[in-house]
Amino acid sequence: MRVSKIFCGLKSNDYMNLIDLKLAEIKKRNCIGLMTHVVVGYPSFRATSKLVQVMAAAGADFIELQIPFSDPLADGPTIMMACEKSLERGTRVRDAFTIAAVLSRKVSAPLLFMAYYNTVFRYGVRKFCRDAARAGVSGLIVPDVPLEEEEGEKFSASAKANNLYAIRVVAPVSTPVRLKKNAAVAEGFVYCSARQGITGAKKEFSSDLISYLKKVRKVFKIPLAVGFGVSNREHIEKLAPHADIAVVGSAIIDVVKVSPRPLLIRNVERFVRALKRNSN
Repeated sequence: MRVSKIFCGLKSNDYMNLIDLKLAEIKKRNCIGLMTHVVVGYPSFRATSKLVQVMAAAGADFIELQIPFSDPLADGPTIMMACEKSLERGTRVRDAFTIAAVLSRKVSAPLLFMAYYNTVFRYGVRKFCRDAARAGVSGLIVPDVPLEEEEGEKFSASAKANNLYAIRVVAPVSTPVRLKKNAAVAEGFVYCSARQGITGAKKEFSSDLISYLKKVRKVFKIPLAVGFGVSNREHIEKLAPHADIAVVGSAIIDVVKVSPRPLLIRNVERFVRALKRNSN
């Protein structure tokens, strides 16, 4: 059921967001969901399209399309490299809308844009949300959006007007006040950074992770997604009792980076299937 493909761009909240449909499906399966990640234009536009389709076929429940930015402050060297390579190839913001419009008709997994607020602001907040909805995108992850300022309110209102979920991002250092402010306006799910700092695959989680997730769970009444350092099936199994969605980003970009071109798609498909093992 592709609700956003039928109603994309309508300024109405009468239709269920695809994220809600997928969350209901995950709950019915009684397992943790998986969100995977690509940087638009890396290693190429054609590869981006194929990667998204093969990840969806391999079981990814949600897919982030990151719009490359020259100064991705929340990202580590892996995703920063992918952004740089994409920008060197000439990727523009409007290319993300073009590729999303094609992919939203080919995959059932909800697509979410990940972008930095400078990108959204320069494009035009209302225009960005409108064009994202028209492209069939279901949610926006903008980690540095100024929540408590007028621009943050404008962003949230524009997303809501276009039936997009503005996904809130919290971190281990988020204060109780900050968590409550985010929870008051959060929709879809909340993105919990597994650690303070930048993205990147890690071997182990912090010993404080579980207590942090329990704290977030008490404040938010919507599902929890956990990213930043999630890189293998063992990580996902550890998260399963405490989170609803595991987010794997840098580890996928690492697979893309080291794979010979003829094996790229196959290697990513195998990696995602391994992440989903015993999850369905």
